Amino acid sequence: MSDTPTPAAWKHDGVRVIPGDRLDPNTAQTPGMDRKAAINFARVGAQKLWAGTVHIHPNAKTGAHHHGPLESVIYVVKGRARMRWGEALEFVAEAGPGDFIYVPPFVPHQEINASADQTLECVLVRSDGEAVAVNLDIEPAERPEDVRWIDPTHPQG
Repeated sequence: MSDTPTPAAWKHDGVRVIPGDRLDPNTAQTPGMDRKAAINFARVGAQKLWAGTVHIHPNAKTGAHHHGPLESVIYVVKGRARMRWGEALEFVAEAGPGDFIYVPPFVPHQEINASADQTLECVLVRSDGEAVAVNLDIEPAERPEDVRWIDPTHPQG
């Protein structure tokens, strides 16, 4: 007997389309950020990834952290993202609309909305549905101020 689903099963267990106006805001939220899930285990049965949108308010900054063994991809839709990374957050790069950012496992980093007056809109994909964040005792290169990202993923901003 084969493990391949029958053609009738593909109708409900195959490709899923999640309309942009039906994203789920019932996910970890952060002051200064509006996060919505599109793809996760609860919505579509995804076993190995999480995908959704995040709108980050002007001047929002995280503290230093990494995401353990997870890989992250951020696609910038609108605005300007600044990423700092390294043992002392000594490296910096910015990304704008159409750019992708890749964050490898265990890399210490700080995420920053580089604009003081424009919302940063991104699509975020992680290699697991579980939120993993390890806060680090590294002095942030850019002090978190105004609005800090605090949620289960970034519990100490």
